[in-house]
Amino acid sequence: MRRKCTDSLIHWKKSPARKPLILQGLRQTGKTWLLMDFASKQYDNTLYINLETDQPAASYLSTPHDPQEALLFLETYADKPLRPSSSLLILDNIQRTLKISTLLSAIAADFPQYHIAAVTRSGGNSDLYSHHDFDILTLYPLDFEEFLWANAEFALAREIRAHFTSFTPMGKDLHQKALSQFRLYQIIGGMPAAIMEYKKEKKLLMVPDTQQKLLDLFLNDISTLAPKGTTRYCRNSWLSIPSQLGRTSRKFQYTRIAKGATAKTYQEPLQWLIQNGLVLPCHDNRDGKNAARQQINLHLYPIDTGLCTRMLKIPAYQLLTGEESIANTACTETFLAQQFIQNGYTLSYWSSGNQAEVPFLLSKNNHFIAVDYRITPHQKCRNLMRLYDACNCPNGYTSDDNLINQVSLPANSQHQANFSCSLEQITQMYLLSTEDFKSKEHYQIVPVYATFCI
Repeated sequence: MRRKCTDSLIHWKKSPARKPLILQGLRQTGKTWLLMDFASKQYDNTLYINLETDQPAASYLSTPHDPQEALLFLETYADKPLRPSSSLLILDNIQRTLKISTLLSAIAADFPQYHIAAVTRSGGNSDLYSHHDFDILTLYPLDFEEFLWANAEFALAREIRAHFTSFTPMGKDLHQKALSQFRLYQIIGGMPAAIMEYKKEKKLLMVPDTQQKLLDLFLNDISTLAPKGTTRYCRNSWLSIPSQLGRTSRKFQYTRIAKGATAKTYQEPLQWLIQNGLVLPCHDNRDGKNAARQQINLHLYPIDTGLCTRMLKIPAYQLLTGEESIANTACTETFLAQQFIQNGYTLSYWSSGNQAEVPFLLSKNNHFIAVDYRITPHQKCRNLMRLYDACNCPNGYTSDDNLINQVSLPANSQHQANFSCSLEQITQMYLLSTEDFKSKEHYQIVPVYATFCI
C-alpha cells in the first residue's frame, strides 16, 4: 500500500540535519511494514531488531553503554554490517526499553552518519522522545486518498484533487463513483488489515470480523496498559464514544458512559485514551487556556471510521445507501475528524449555546478554516452563516442571539493567546456535502470525498 508518510521518510533520509527517527502510531497501522518497505527500496541492507521478541538485545539496551560499543553490539546481533548512508538500523517496539532514548541521542551525537529509525506505539513513553533529539513522525490509518490508491483508483484520486484545485464540478458519473468509494471507506475504514480483507475478493462480508479482531486487540491493550485502577473506566469510555456522536449535542457526556459516572472518575481515563492514539479530541474554542473546561467541553472521535462503524454495528447496506441516520452522522463526523487530523490540523469547534454549532474550526500555521457538513442535500445548514455573522457584527454581537465574537486557539496549539475572530483569520468556510463542487456567497460546498484536499 502506498503511504504518504513514505515521502516524509525519503525527505528524512536525504536531510543533512537528520536525527534518529521515531515512527509512532496506533497498533496495526502498518508502522513496521512501512519502515521495512522503505528500507528495502532506499538502502542496500537493513538491520532489524524487535525489542519485544529479541530479549538479549532488549536486555542489553536497557542499561547505559558507550555509543561505539552499542553500535558494535547491534551490528553483531543483527549479523549485518552497519554502513553510513547505505544501511538502515530499525529498532522495533522501543517502548519496551525505557532508557533507549538516551542511548540513541548519544549515538546520534557521536555518529551522525548512521541512519537509525525506531518504532513505538502512540503513548508508549513518547514523552521521552523530544523533537530536539529526534525526528518524529506519526502514522495513522490510511486516509481516503490512500484508500483510493490501495484500490487502484489512482485516476479518481487525481480527478478529485484537480477539481478541488479548479473548483469545478466533477460531473455526474465521476461524482457518483467517488461517493461510492467514500461509502466503502466509511464501512471499511483505514486500518490496513480491514482493507486487505476487502481487497481479497472485493467483498464486505468478512470485513466486520477483521475489524472485531482489531477492536478486541485494542481492548486487550487497554486492559494491559491502562494506568493501575483505571482499566474499567478506560474500556467503558472508549466503547461509549461512538454512541455519543451524531446527536444534537455532540459534547461528550460522562453520564452516558455509566450510571453515576462523573468527570472526576473519567477525566484521567479519557486523557490516557487520547495520549495513546485511540481517540481524537476536539475542544471548545472558547475554553482557551482553561484546562478544567478543556476536559469538560470535549467532542471525541474514534481513531478510524471503519472501527466506528463496527462499534456501532451498523449494517453495511445502510451506509451504502447514504440514508440519513444518527449512525451515518456519527460515522461521517468521525471520517472528517480523522482526515483533518491526518492533514495536520488542530481541531476545535464553535457554538452559540443552543443556536448554532460549527463542528470543526481547523488551525494550522496561523491558518484557520471553518467546516460544517450535511449528510443529504435537503438538510438546512445555517451554522456557517451564524459564524459569519458572529465574526462580522460590530462589538462581536449578532442581532438575533447576542454571540460574543471571541474565538480561542485550541489548547494543544503552539499559540495559546485568545484572538477576536474575523474573516481575515478564518480564511475559508466549507460545507461538506454529498453534492458536487459549488460556490456560495460566503462559503464553498465541497463533496465529502474531497476532504483530504483541504
